[in-house]
Amino acid sequence: MDIDTRLLRYFVAVCEEGRLTGAAARLFVSQPTLTKQIRQLEAQLGTALFERSREGMTPTPAGRALAERAQSLLSGWEEALRATRQAATQAEGTLRVGFEGSTINVVDRATVEDFARRMPGWQVQMRQNNWFDPTSGLASGEIDLALWHAPASVSTAYNCAELGVEDRWAVLPAGHRLADRALLDVAELLDEDFVAIPLEAGHWRDYWLAAEERGGRPARIGAVAHNADEWLTAVACGQGIGFAPETMSRLASRPGVVYRPVRGLSASRVGLYWPLGRPLTPAMAAFVRSCRETVRVGAAGPGASPWDTVPAQRDPGSRAPQGVEPAGVRSGARAGTSPCAPGGAQTAANGAG
Repeated sequence: MDIDTRLLRYFVAVCEEGRLTGAAARLFVSQPTLTKQIRQLEAQLGTALFERSREGMTPTPAGRALAERAQSLLSGWEEALRATRQAATQAEGTLRVGFEGSTINVVDRATVEDFARRMPGWQVQMRQNNWFDPTSGLASGEIDLALWHAPASVSTAYNCAELGVEDRWAVLPAGHRLADRALLDVAELLDEDFVAIPLEAGHWRDYWLAAEERGGRPARIGAVAHNADEWLTAVACGQGIGFAPETMSRLASRPGVVYRPVRGLSASRVGLYWPLGRPLTPAMAAFVRSCRETVRVGAAGPGASPWDTVPAQRDPGSRAPQGVEPAGVRSGARAGTSPCAPGGAQTAANGAG
């Protein structure tokens, strides 16, 4: 019998958390999605794995037997995958960078050419993030770095080399009642129908629906989109409104859609992210440095940022020993805070807009 390793990861999280709500938050998936996946695993195995009660989720005898073995199985498989993919990309001289539909606009030819000077013989492979995987492929090792517009809370689960801060704007159909306003308040938008991304996107869906600003008030969903083009088309067709990075107003304009700044909506932190505990390779560090030198995000210009912990390469062609972090790069797990984490020793010089 073949079992999807994702189902085992979900099972282990529920065992360790003891509650679906805690496990869902840890996995960055919605609770209904997690419930569905656990039931799918139970159906495949032909037995109940949990006893459900108001107090939480207690493993059955069968569940305890699986829990004793599942973590070692997952650890071995994930390490094998990462080692295989890392060996393949090292041999090919390829750095894989995931991006959102909007964040790709911050990287251009100058960034890639700068990286090529720092890492001769290497190339950058850009991959658009899958909205059905909240980690964008970082967990599985399919990508090395993820370029995200993210809330501050994401920095507790990932290392981050921040590139700047960018406001989230409202995206409205051209005929919307508020389309002629120059500035909107977030409170007057929360009762509108929204175009959402899939439930499987977990915390990303909540973030782009402004869950934090809603104070527990549920969002009204007018449509669900599965990629960036579909999302923008749904807004243009009047199926709902949405929030998006301000960059889209300049680089993703189209007839039938207007972009407006919003007061009271927290800004996004744009950066390159990778998992805690995973070493920053020389190629990853070189790409971060190239982005620092060529990328403009929000009010921040090229060069060092207050969160910069990635040192300049000593020699464009030099490579540190594999698996060794360049000096000055700190893991959030070891340093006690991510470079992006709020409340650190340094504060944002460029603010949130």
